[in-house]
Amino acid sequence: MKVVKESSDELNPAVVTTAFIGRAPRERGLKDYVALAVATCGVGLIPLAPGTWGSFVGVVFYVLFNSLSNALLMSDPSWLADSHGGGAFQSLALGTLRASFLRTSVLLIIIAVVTYLGIWAATRTEKITGRKDPGTVVVDEVAGQLITFLFIPWDSPAWVLVVGFVLFRVFDIWKPYPIRRLESLESGLGIMADDVLAGVYAATLLSLLTSIYLLF
Repeated sequence: MKVVKESSDELNPAVVTTAFIGRAPRERGLKDYVALAVATCGVGLIPLAPGTWGSFVGVVFYVLFNSLSNALLMSDPSWLADSHGGGAFQSLALGTLRASFLRTSVLLIIIAVVTYLGIWAATRTEKITGRKDPGTVVVDEVAGQLITFLFIPWDSPAWVLVVGFVLFRVFDIWKPYPIRRLESLESGLGIMADDVLAGVYAATLLSLLTSIYLLF
C-alpha cells in the first residue's frame, strides 16, 4: 500500500512510498517506550519545528562531549606521547595529535551507536504510531548534527558551531541530490540515511570554511 512520509521540517513535496505500516498496537511495552524516548530525544513532541529542536539537541550533546574530551584529553595531552626520545615540544605535539585522533574516533563511535539505535527506534516508532516517518522522530537530526561537527578542530570558536547548525538545517530541509532518494529506503533506515548524508554534506562545507578561517 502507498503511504506518504511525514517529516519534522520540510520544504520539498511529500514522498510517497510503498512501505507497509501496520496499525498502532493498543498496549505498549517497555521496548516501545524506550524506542519513543530514543526517537524523540525529549523534543520530538514539540509542535513547532521538532527537527530543528532535534538538531539543537545534537549541538548541546556535542558541546558536552567536547568539554569532557577537552578536560580528559586536551588539557595535558603529553601523556599520550612516547615516554622516550624527543623534547618537551615534540612530546606535546605528538600527544596533541594522538589526543585529537582518539577524540575523533570516540565521536565517530558515538555517531555510529546513535545511528544504529536511531534505525531501531525509528522503525519501532513507525509501527507504534502507524505512520511513515513520523515528524516526532528527531534522532536522525541528532546523528546528522553530530556528523556535521566530526572534523572541526577541538578548540573551534562558537561561530563554527552556529554555522554548522545552520548548514545542517539547510541541507536537511533542502535535501539536494541524492538525499531525498534515501528517504525511500525502508523504515528506520530511510529515516536515518537522509540525515546522515545531510550531515556529511554539512561537515564537508563546514570543514572547508573552518580551514579557510584558520589559513587566513
